[in-house]
Amino acid sequence: MIISELLAVLAISAATGLRLALPLLLIGLFSGDQLWSAVPILADIPQVLVITVLVIWSLLELTISKDRVSRRFLQSAELFISPFVGTIAGVAIARLADISESLILVLLASTGGVLALVIQMVQVGWLYRFNSPPIWVIFLEDALCVCLVFFAFDAPEQGGLIALFLLWLAIRSSAIWREWQQKR
Repeated sequence: MIISELLAVLAISAATGLRLALPLLLIGLFSGDQLWSAVPILADIPQVLVITVLVIWSLLELTISKDRVSRRFLQSAELFISPFVGTIAGVAIARLADISESLILVLLASTGGVLALVIQMVQVGWLYRFNSPPIWVIFLEDALCVCLVFFAFDAPEQGGLIALFLLWLAIRSSAIWREWQQKR
């Protein structure tokens, strides 16, 4: 059924909207012997290099995100990369679910890229609006990212619902920002 795969793509895309490298690293680890063979672009790069870059980037995301100035730089850079990573992750999950029809694959990939971009934009917006969120929020984002990857593989319905909830929060945040801007 395509709904289950769509929800899995939403879950992994929401995870890539929160953190970029960690979901890709976990996709490779959870896909078993295949590693990144289902992931476009990463399948063509030597696996040692992919693992090295993803581990270093994940460690940077997990450590730098706790410092306010470094977080601004990191999230601003990730804002431009997030649609591509969301698309790649969405295609990987769709391929692992044995979806081969090109139209459905393109729709799932574009949905994944847009969701990752929206979530990343909201994170950047909150960062610039309120300077730095409390440290417990940052740890919650890290945990939610890992949980969404797990859900994409094992419980796509729950992961997709969490991703839709994050999308609702993003829409709600934009409405709050608009009201705040109009009052100024």
